[in-house]
Amino acid sequence: MSSATGSNIVVTGATGNVGTSVVRLLSEDPDVASVRGLARRIPDWTPRKTEWTAVDLASERADLAAVFAGADAVVHLAWAFQPTHDPAATWRTNVLGGIRVFEAVAAAQVPVLVHASSVGAYSPGPKDHAVDESWPTHGWPDAAYCREKAYLERTLDTFERDHPLTRVVRMRPAFLFKRESASEQRRIFGGRFLPGPVARPELLPFLPDIPGLRVQALHTDDAAEAYRLALRTEVRGPFNLAAEPAVDAELLGEMFDARPVRLPRTAARSAIAAAWGLRLLPASPHLFDAVLRLPLMDCTRARVELGWHPQHTAPEVLEEFLLGLRAGEGEATKPMRGRKAG
Repeated sequence: MSSATGSNIVVTGATGNVGTSVVRLLSEDPDVASVRGLARRIPDWTPRKTEWTAVDLASERADLAAVFAGADAVVHLAWAFQPTHDPAATWRTNVLGGIRVFEAVAAAQVPVLVHASSVGAYSPGPKDHAVDESWPTHGWPDAAYCREKAYLERTLDTFERDHPLTRVVRMRPAFLFKRESASEQRRIFGGRFLPGPVARPELLPFLPDIPGLRVQALHTDDAAEAYRLALRTEVRGPFNLAAEPAVDAELLGEMFDARPVRLPRTAARSAIAAAWGLRLLPASPHLFDAVLRLPLMDCTRARVELGWHPQHTAPEVLEEFLLGLRAGEGEATKPMRGRKAG
């Protein structure tokens, strides 16, 4: 896809955290003629130039090639984080659904595919310096999320070999937050009944400082801008996306005015495993293991080749998210609906 006007873009997973930001941004772009959002459930929210199609990527009956016909680009964002106790279910949606999207892109001869990979696709790496896009993407095999992201990276390797005329872009963002995603992410990772008001500095006299817990964050709207820029240029390949600085106990302690207290990995993992085993916590201990091993990412390529610069720092991203968490913020889509708890 070039930067010529009149582009028709299809977005899968269009009602989720990233999808709502991408759809909104594309709907405001004068070079985009139309946006077709794909989701399992049609939302009440319809930005300008946007039409909706109900599609379940986990269904073998979904005729994606017909939906993609005439599109100038497909942005594949659809992803299911739950149920973590049933990895076969997420495999059907994420991996098999992703493969159906890639096959339909080829069948419909769509010239551009932009795929949402993740920092979770990376093999274990350093926490004291950042790695570029050449770092291996074999994931952490014990975590379904990482395993699935890594598998689709290998699938795209084959796809690019077999379909060299299709321009493929792989986005590898850090953890994505915005105010409107707070309720959805609380349900996905913290549980439906986790009280939002606990995210208050005065309620946290200390913070657990777990060895290896140093990650990166990014505002979802900043990630969406990278997707938009990738559609407007002729770039190919992977792009790391993250804001500065890296998030660790020291940074969180400053934000919350709380004292970091060293907590062994084994103690933290045991607590998470117990809560997950009792189905009190949706986030699995396997994902916790992966987070401790994720490398920090160097985003030089996105800055140089896309001209991308995040507008929010990592502390600003987290502060906005915590405000949304306390207020029960959301959007007018089924996955993103707001809800206060506690």
